[in-house]
Amino acid sequence: MKLSYALIPLAALAFAADAGAQSKIWRCGNTYTNDEAVARTQNCKLVEGGNVTVVQGTRVNGGAVAPTRGRSDSVATAPQSAGPRVDSGEQKARDNEARAILEAELKKAEARQSELLQEWNNGEPEKLGPEHRNHQKYLDRVAELKAALERNEKDIAGLKRELGRASNGAAK
Repeated sequence: MKLSYALIPLAALAFAADAGAQSKIWRCGNTYTNDEAVARTQNCKLVEGGNVTVVQGTRVNGGAVAPTRGRSDSVATAPQSAGPRVDSGEQKARDNEARAILEAELKKAEARQSELLQEWNNGEPEKLGPEHRNHQKYLDRVAELKAALERNEKDIAGLKRELGRASNGAAK
């Protein structure tokens, strides 16, 4: 046991010596090198004050075209399709499924709206138990109901817009 405790400071000393033995690093624009000859020929600057870790970036596959210098008519373009193509039958099935989901959500929202309107009672909902003694609780509930009605109306309008887009997309 005593032997293993004696090895811990020796191991720490070995790591410290290895860290201090790191070679010099030069920065050449956006690249780094530890080759002194290359650094001299490219007039690079010595990096001081700590270790340098350089992680290579990944390149995007897809054939994007970079604009050429000096020409104003060249534009960078991305590929038209991002994923594999889907045949028209499968796309129609997906569109129909999406439309069915939107219609179901619209029915739920409209049912919720009718419940809220019934509870709202033209701005004068029925008072519940503790609200008879505490008018502020009643006012808070009325405000919450009004906000819920407005929020639900916006949800219904959004669902109708999405259904309109889905219908227009299917007609194309």
